[in-house]
Amino acid sequence: MIHAKHPNLIFNYCPSCGSEAFQQNGDRSKKCDHCGFHFFFNTSAAVAAVITDAEGRIMFTRRAVQPHKGMLDLPGGFVDPMETGEVALERELEEELGATVKKMSYLCSFPNVYPFSGTQVFTLDLAYQVELESLENLTPMDDISGIEFYYPDEVNLDELPAQSMKNILKKLQQHG
Repeated sequence: MIHAKHPNLIFNYCPSCGSEAFQQNGDRSKKCDHCGFHFFFNTSAAVAAVITDAEGRIMFTRRAVQPHKGMLDLPGGFVDPMETGEVALERELEEELGATVKKMSYLCSFPNVYPFSGTQVFTLDLAYQVELESLENLTPMDDISGIEFYYPDEVNLDELPAQSMKNILKKLQQHG
C-alpha cells in the first residue's frame, strides 16, 4: 500500500523565494509571508477510455509502474497543459497502445486521489466512451504491461486501485 500525504504537509518552502514563511491559507492554499506568493493546490485533470470489444467486454490495462504496479486500470493518463481532454486521450492511447481513435464521446467524471512521489495528487478523471480504428495489433507500451478484456460484472474491484475507476465501472453497470 502506498501512503501519501496531503500537499499542504509536504510543501513547506515558498516555490517563489524559498522562504520558510510559506503558511497555510485556507484548506487548499498556502501563502508566503515573505514575498506574498500565493499557491493553490488545485485538482489535476486526467482522462480514461472506456473501450469495448464486439462481445461487450471492457478493455483494461495492467499498470507497469508505481503507483499500483500490476493492478488494473482504464487506459488514459494526465492532461498536459493546454490540451483538451479529447486531445489528451488520443495522445495517451497512442502512447500506451499504439492505437488511433475513430470516435469518442464524453461519458462522466469522478474525483480521485492519486498517490505519487509521497504526496496526494487530487484529480478529476474524465471518462470517454471510445471506439478505436482497430482492436488488432495493440501493443502495451509506456506505463502499461498488458491489455485485458472483462465483462463489467467480472471485474474484481480490488484490482482497481482508483476509486474513480470503480465509480466509472459502476456507472457502466447501472446503465448497461
